[in-house]
Amino acid sequence: MNGLLIREAMEADRQAIHAVETRAFGRNDEADLVERIVANGDEVLELVAVKSGLIVGHILFSRLLVETRNRGASAVALAPLAVDPDHQRQGVGGALIEDGHRLLRLAGETLSVVLGDPAYYRRFGYSHERAAGFDSDYQGAALQALAWGTSAPAAGRLVYAAAFAELA
Repeated sequence: MNGLLIREAMEADRQAIHAVETRAFGRNDEADLVERIVANGDEVLELVAVKSGLIVGHILFSRLLVETRNRGASAVALAPLAVDPDHQRQGVGGALIEDGHRLLRLAGETLSVVLGDPAYYRRFGYSHERAAGFDSDYQGAALQALAWGTSAPAAGRLVYAAAFAELA
C-alpha cells in the first residue's frame, strides 16, 4: 500500500493508539484492553500503521499460554486489530497482520490465536479447525488459530493475559 509505514509502537504513540482503537470500535473497551496489556508487560508485538505522519492502524499480539496436563507452551493472541474508519478497506489491517506474522515467525513463535470474523481472518491462514482442539472460554466458530511449523500445540487450555479477564 503506497505511503503506508508499518513500525513497532513506541511509548509516544499511546494516545494515538487509544484514539484509533476507540474510533475503530466506537467505544473504549479495546483501547483500555490494550493499555492494560501493555502496562502488565504481556505484549509480545505491537505495531502501528502510519500514513502521512498519522497513526491510522494498530495491532497487538499478547502472550497466550497453552496449558496441557504435562506441560505448557507459549503462543500469541492477536487482539485487537484496529483501523481508523477513514482508512478501512484500504489494506491497512492486512498489512499489519502480514507484517506481524512475519516478525513473529522470525522471533520463533509457532502459534497465533484470534477471536474474530472467520471470513476476514481466513485470508491470513487462520481457521477454526486449527483451534477446535483447544479448551477456551471463547470456543466457537470465531475462535481461530494459525500455526507456523509442526511444533505448535494443537490442544490444551488457552490462558490469555490477565487483562482479558477484566473485559465486561
